Amino acid sequence: MRVKCVLCDEINQLEDGDPLAKKLRNRPIHTYMCPTCRERIGRLTDERVATGNFIFYRSSHLTEKDF
Repeated sequence: MRVKCVLCDEINQLEDGDPLAKKLRNRPIHTYMCPTCRERIGRLTDERVATGNFIFYRSSHLTEKDF
């Protein structure tokens, strides 16, 4: 399966049986990021988290703890 990175427009090849390929095929709303962009975004996010000014909002449970 040919896939295109949403950030850098690099075209890569995924095996048809790969779980990521199945997810992209069955749920078109999901997007593909190449390993280079994924590593870069992850590194930049880790740097922002290390500053202490970045909060992950993973669920609404954080708002419940405030009350």
